[in-house]
Amino acid sequence: MADETKKYITPDELKKHNTPQDLWISIQGKVYNVTDWSKIHPGGDVPLLNLAGQDVTDAFIAFHPGTAWKYLDRYFTGYHLEDFHVSEISRDYRNLFNHLVRSGTFENKGHGVIYSLCFIFVMLAACVYGVLCSDSFFVHFVSGCLLGLTWIQVTYLGHDSGHYQIMSGRGYNKFIQILAGNCLTGISIAWWKWTHNAHHIACNSLDYDPDLQHLPVFAISSKLFNSLTSQFYGRKLDFDLLSRLFVSYQHWSFYPVTCVARVNLYLQTFLLLFSKRKIPDRAMNIIGILVFWTWFPLLVSFLPNWTERVTFVMASFCVTAIQHVQFCLNHFAANVYVGPPKGNDWFEKQTAGTIDIDCPTWMDWFFGGLQFQLEHHLFPRLPRCQLRNVSPLVQELCKKHGLQYRSLSFFEANRWTIRTLRTAALEARNLSSPVPKNLMWEVINTHG
Repeated sequence: MADETKKYITPDELKKHNTPQDLWISIQGKVYNVTDWSKIHPGGDVPLLNLAGQDVTDAFIAFHPGTAWKYLDRYFTGYHLEDFHVSEISRDYRNLFNHLVRSGTFENKGHGVIYSLCFIFVMLAACVYGVLCSDSFFVHFVSGCLLGLTWIQVTYLGHDSGHYQIMSGRGYNKFIQILAGNCLTGISIAWWKWTHNAHHIACNSLDYDPDLQHLPVFAISSKLFNSLTSQFYGRKLDFDLLSRLFVSYQHWSFYPVTCVARVNLYLQTFLLLFSKRKIPDRAMNIIGILVFWTWFPLLVSFLPNWTERVTFVMASFCVTAIQHVQFCLNHFAANVYVGPPKGNDWFEKQTAGTIDIDCPTWMDWFFGGLQFQLEHHLFPRLPRCQLRNVSPLVQELCKKHGLQYRSLSFFEANRWTIRTLRTAALEARNLSSPVPKNLMWEVINTHG
């Protein structure tokens, strides 16, 4: 009798509510109007827009603590989703999630944060000491390397705080985010949240995932040669003559480019913070960036000459390139697709779009938990120290449903990534056929 009093809406009708001005979603079959909420959503409006007009239960469960459920009723439309059903794999995923919640796994954060902070402090202190208290070129070079290693560990800490994994309160997490991201690395946590949340929701979608949109420098799939429109940036990803030239040799340029990748991240930070886009905590982010651009140039200025200053900066950048490479290893060689993410294949899409890096336990500090990329994507709020424990459970679930669980050695993951880049590079070269196959000749002679 109770079901007869419910109001229902069809999935096709729900799909019509998929714009910023009219944004509806479904969670466990109940339909919510989150149009106004999207404007102040802590995770930004992009995740909501990407999944608008769909049932988003699995994504909601993955990203929100249990306390978030009590806020949903205020957005309930009164409608339920007609013919709502849960797939077997989603049911198993939710059961596993609930098991982890009941066992306290999400709350058991371990002592990793304390160890990381101590390690970061020691390395940063050694770097500053080497710059200020030594005249040796070699010591200054090593100090630059230490700074790069410090940035890697700080980034892991910022990543964890960005997913609200390390502190109990939102305010404390926000403080760590600004400190780790803006003040110590010069990369805005606002920029990171904007892109990273979109990446998680639309993992390995060529037109929705910003982490795969690197034209004109890189293209991991020939599908990008069709000049797709980036739904994230709102512009066309032109595969023009310059892109073809760069992409044709991307398997050779990949590692050199990652050595200066930080420059692009600094640029992206400034472009976002000083844009017209609505930025949460803009003032705090700008102040944090100013802190970085005060202490970092000041530290470099204490070096005796420009040769050592350039060497110091490049040493730090080249060491952090290891981390930039790692981010690519987790996704570049995985499956890709074109189009928006779908709420009803959450587990499948995360499995298809991620690659784990196999390493011994004593190397976990080096990879910052991101070697368990699939586990992190399925449970983004899970503390880093728990990912290795959860891995066997995820493997078992993948095996049950016939899904790939790819875990490669660091060397093998690099090989897969370069192979993917080389395959796309060779296809890019073929696009110049039948007119001159020498792309350098083509660039020089394009205009006669």
